[in-house]
Amino acid sequence: MATKLGNPKQTIEIIQKHGFMFQKKFGQNFLIDTRVLEKIVAAAGVTKDDCVLEIGPGIGTLTQYLAEAAGRVIAVEIDRNLIPILEETLAEHENVTVINQDILKTDIKGLADAYHGGRPLKVVANLPYYITTPIVMSLLEGEDLVDSITVMVQKEVAERMMEGPGSKEYGALSLAVQYYARPEIVANVPPNCFIPRPNVGSAVIRLTKHETPPVQVKDPKKMFQLIRASFNQRRKTLPNGIGNAPELPYTREQAAAALEKMGLSPAVRGEALSLSQFAELADLLE
Repeated sequence: MATKLGNPKQTIEIIQKHGFMFQKKFGQNFLIDTRVLEKIVAAAGVTKDDCVLEIGPGIGTLTQYLAEAAGRVIAVEIDRNLIPILEETLAEHENVTVINQDILKTDIKGLADAYHGGRPLKVVANLPYYITTPIVMSLLEGEDLVDSITVMVQKEVAERMMEGPGSKEYGALSLAVQYYARPEIVANVPPNCFIPRPNVGSAVIRLTKHETPPVQVKDPKKMFQLIRASFNQRRKTLPNGIGNAPELPYTREQAAAALEKMGLSPAVRGEALSLSQFAELADLLE
């Protein structure tokens, strides 16, 4: 019978049995707290109707919990040294498919077509912190590939996703996440819930995709270019940030004139504008 994972003893035993060495480049921190594992699955609202995409299953701890709750689990793991361990820990779960691949190069639409009749997947994962943002953004930007994302991330990244205008944590990530989804922190997780212990606190955040974006904008791509330009050089005024951005065709003067039409000072900085104001600015500059 496969070992039921989720506590320090079993985790250490399976790592030692396979002579597994942690690789810093993959940001590997395995969960060793059953309450946190239960909380993640409950927060994601996983049912037997769901096909779950798990990113970075590690030794299969969260995977075991997901397999019991979901109809199907697709676990994408980049580290091939973990594949033999996953074959052992998930041996009893016939509804799990393990794929040895980099998630950023994985055809998620292909997985949804193959395993879930093309319907959106639920993403549940303890994400590697070093590539949290690219993973989350590629999932959100993909056309209707996922309906919700429930992930463990660095606490400060989770807080940044929730931030509103005016705070120094507010930035391009806050705006992008809030354009595509409704973020909600569902649990804070201290470092002692992992092996090895990370140096930072963690949080579980649930992102529920909007059916239609909360703001209407003619060209979302252009709006995000404006957002990035305005936060790339946070100390600069918004017209300077936009005027200096090589990917944007607008001058400092055009940006200042558009802001004036919106009743805003040309000395304003990006962190003062809400998502709807960025949408309005993008449409005025078009």
